[in-house]
Amino acid sequence: MTRRRSNLLPYALLAPGLLWLAIFFAVPLYYMAEISLKTGTLETGYQLTWHFETYTDSISNYQDQLLRSFEYAGLSTLIALVIAFPLAYVIAFRGGRYKNALLLLVILPFFITYLVRTLSWQTILDDSGWIVSFLKTIGLLGDDGRLLATTSAVVAGITYNYLPFMILPLYAALERTDPRMLEAGYDLYAKRRDVILRVVVPTAMPGIVAGVLLTFIPAAGDYVNAELLGTPQQSMIGNVIQSRYLEITDYPTAAALSFILMILILVMVLVYARFVGTEALTGAEEEA
Repeated sequence: MTRRRSNLLPYALLAPGLLWLAIFFAVPLYYMAEISLKTGTLETGYQLTWHFETYTDSISNYQDQLLRSFEYAGLSTLIALVIAFPLAYVIAFRGGRYKNALLLLVILPFFITYLVRTLSWQTILDDSGWIVSFLKTIGLLGDDGRLLATTSAVVAGITYNYLPFMILPLYAALERTDPRMLEAGYDLYAKRRDVILRVVVPTAMPGIVAGVLLTFIPAAGDYVNAELLGTPQQSMIGNVIQSRYLEITDYPTAAALSFILMILILVMVLVYARFVGTEALTGAEEEA
């Protein structure tokens, strides 16, 4: 009897999480899939007609926004990685007693709502702001040049808002690195570049993989930054979905686009995991 209870214990511990996923993920996903196959209008009602053409039409009509979403998400993820790696390295190996304070600064933006943070970028990048004036003064921006309502502004906003999701996994991976491994590399007369590439980067790979996923996935579905910092020429697929749901009330197209985005992201994640290997995410290879 005791053994039977011990065998059932893992399932009992999993039950709350599985119930939560069933209610708040699986059930809404089912209804969204059903809506995507219906036809009709909000006034006349929707009927389930298994209209799969909604998917093909959505892809052909909004392929530019789909590609733009992945382009912006990829650029933001790459920029975030370039910024986050040296920052996480400094916090992990040079932070000393200030580690906690530095980590607090990293997560401090989360104390302010996402919308307010993005609106603040409107002020920072405004045509009358000091950044635009400074760039014009040093000649990096023309007299009629601007930063707001451009692709650069949208990518910068996405990068800023999701940067902590890249820094924290990198720091967690680097913080577990044994400093003696770096010392051994220097004792063997390795250059700093070689130590970073052959010791630091491999040990930080789980953090890199996790950070890329945590940054890219939400960035691909973001619509706030493109709405507030860009123009219709910078609209992403999230903007189309938001418009179809809340403004045009074309629920089947919005649901189909949501599924298309989800499937494309899932395929890209599987390819990425296949390329880097699941060991890089779990750190199993390093432990072995």
